[in-house]
Amino acid sequence: MSTTTITFEDRPVACQTGESVLDALLREHIDIPHGCKQGACQSCMMKSLDGAPPPEAQNGLKDVLRHQNHFLACLCYPQRDMRVGRHTSQQFNRATVIGKQPLNSETLLLTLHCHGVMDFHAGQFVHLKRADGLSRSYSIANSRRHAHRLSFHIRRLPGGRFSEWAHGELNVGDDIEVSDPQGLCYYLPDDKERNMLLIGTGSGLAPLAGIIEEALHQGHSSEIHLYHGSREVDGLYWVDEMRELAQRHAHFHYTPCISRGNAPQGIAQGRANDVALAAIPQLKDWRLYLCGHPDMVNQSKRQAFMQGARLQDIHSDAFHVASSTQE
Repeated sequence: MSTTTITFEDRPVACQTGESVLDALLREHIDIPHGCKQGACQSCMMKSLDGAPPPEAQNGLKDVLRHQNHFLACLCYPQRDMRVGRHTSQQFNRATVIGKQPLNSETLLLTLHCHGVMDFHAGQFVHLKRADGLSRSYSIANSRRHAHRLSFHIRRLPGGRFSEWAHGELNVGDDIEVSDPQGLCYYLPDDKERNMLLIGTGSGLAPLAGIIEEALHQGHSSEIHLYHGSREVDGLYWVDEMRELAQRHAHFHYTPCISRGNAPQGIAQGRANDVALAAIPQLKDWRLYLCGHPDMVNQSKRQAFMQGARLQDIHSDAFHVASSTQE
């Protein structure tokens, strides 16, 4: 079997035929930020230091990043020896855990105090990194008016190295590192007079909650509709808080949904995206935010477009899950 050599931080690593750069580095216990391993989350972005990477390894990247020889390690199957480095634009800042609160049986509200002002947009995500270098991406669940505070909804994944650690070993008072914010699924203050439809599943509520908080803080005047879905009632959370928010703001509407079992009073029966898109059949000039399971996000994009939404008005953040042994 032929191999190529990947040199990373002066360490040579053999890359087998049919093996990605990411898998080769992980095999050698070199911790590289990653998530979906499918090129969607772009967490594993790296930079080729000795020429252009394979074109297919740059799928989905902006032109400026392509020209700077950035690439996605999960999509890079080298045909030659390569010298690679980390995505240098990503900076980490120190933060301290100031709160841990269960949202339901599998989701944790983690609150951090940042030692420095974080310039972010509500709905973006960051990479959280622990002392041994292991990092994972999580969406920011609060608005920009909290300049030194970041909140996250961390779902426990069986066998997940980071999420199990966050739920169990991470304590109030511990320090953790936080990357600069990333992502394009965020609230645009210029759209205060446009109707908004937000659909989320599971912990996909996190960025949507931040977007809603920011929109209301900015004085958003048009309709805001939130549909949050789970398989069962126990998977929902912040139901009372969202209902209270809807009582205080007449133009904010909240619909919790479950796709399995019999829905109790006040909860819609069906998948959140199906319920939402049936309730609002005409989406011309609406701004959409879709966060959560990749299948839901992709299906909703297609259906929303068929119902009149422009593609540039559909913002999304698909939550791809790493394998249980590498999460």
